[in-house]
Amino acid sequence: MTKLLQVDGLYKSFGGVEAVKGVSFDLEEGELLAMIGPNGAGKSTCFNVINGQLTPDRGSVKILGQDTTGMKPHNICALGVGRTFQVTATFPSMTVLENVQMVFLSARGRLSTVHRTVSRLFVEQAMDLLRVVGVESQWARPCGILAYGDLKRVELAMALANRPRLLLMDEPTAGMGIKERLTLMKLIGKIASERAIGVLFTEHDMDVVFAHADRIIVLNHGVLIAQGSPAEVRDNHEVRRIYLGSYAR
Repeated sequence: MTKLLQVDGLYKSFGGVEAVKGVSFDLEEGELLAMIGPNGAGKSTCFNVINGQLTPDRGSVKILGQDTTGMKPHNICALGVGRTFQVTATFPSMTVLENVQMVFLSARGRLSTVHRTVSRLFVEQAMDLLRVVGVESQWARPCGILAYGDLKRVELAMALANRPRLLLMDEPTAGMGIKERLTLMKLIGKIASERAIGVLFTEHDMDVVFAHADRIIVLNHGVLIAQGSPAEVRDNHEVRRIYLGSYAR
């Protein structure tokens, strides 16, 4: 299997407080890797270092074998990295179709002509992705009036428009009902497998994590305290004590 992401010995401090301490892990193509831990564990800091929003104090990040440590987010994105956020990031006044078209235009340096071309360019490609995520029937509706679950699917289509090899997903099911969460994660897993995309995601819903993650890494106070299969992590005494509690019983 191809290692899409290699994180080696990451350290990051803020005003003397160590948010991430020596974190190392990797991610392979087609794999769903969950990063879990209590609030303040360092998950967001890790994401932001990998995505280029933060520069680590020490350590390195490699994406597709290339050292991306300290690179800017737009340069990392151009390598084939997509990201979704806990709070969806769409243009509410634009239609579902237009939101996905905007990503195609941006990826190809065509945003300067958006006022003249958005209605004509990349329509077929955008509709294909809307079909993949299951919201093609909503193509003409403004994103601002969509149900939250549909909005999450649109955001996924937007992330896929850049043809990512690596997806960073910050709580992809936040704000959704349990059935919607499980359905969306099943879809993400199917897409990742079919397209050989590696997915690193954070999630607070342990039903989602243990049902869909191929592997799990656990952070606590910036330290990676466990990693392995869902069964291995569930049975880890320290993880049960610190984070899982009654869920693992």
